[in-house]
Amino acid sequence: MLYLPPVEYFIALNKFKPGILIEREEHFPKQTYRNRASICSPDGVLPLTVPVIKGSKNHTKIKDVKISYDFNWQRLHWMSLQACYRRSAYFEYYEDEFAPFYENKETFLFDYNTRLLELLLKLTKIKTPLTYTETYEAEYPALTDLRSTINPKKESDLEQKPYFQVFEEKQGFFKNLSIVDLLFNQGPQALNYL
Repeated sequence: MLYLPPVEYFIALNKFKPGILIEREEHFPKQTYRNRASICSPDGVLPLTVPVIKGSKNHTKIKDVKISYDFNWQRLHWMSLQACYRRSAYFEYYEDEFAPFYENKETFLFDYNTRLLELLLKLTKIKTPLTYTETYEAEYPALTDLRSTINPKKESDLEQKPYFQVFEEKQGFFKNLSIVDLLFNQGPQALNYL
């Protein structure tokens, strides 16, 4: 379960939508999209990270990882989203849907990401049932396993057609940003793009 997942994740969800199995029993892997996202800012790609409680990094199941509120990261993320996308075509259209995620405190990262994913699926109009693992399996031979393929430390192989981005004139097109970049810039056309 990823935080504001990249476009590549939603392309995969749309492709495999007859049945998506979400991993919730794995140990929390560091430096993944499970608690980070990338958005487009006037200065380039801006990473957003949801801080987790320190003990959450040592063999803690992803469903048990707790969000840290030692500093007001929600305010920082919301201000960043507003500053970066206020001029986009659809930010104001979706703003009220996202605001509660930066006001209400959720205890567990998995629950927070699940609620965000449900909203993002609704907004992108991807209709797919989500099911969750009951135990950890290292491999799923009968399924396409995407758990480690979409990673911020790996360059994406995704061939992505450019769409309008707010700061494109200044910096060019950035591929595979968070799905919110596509939503705020393309709105209801996001599903056609995916």
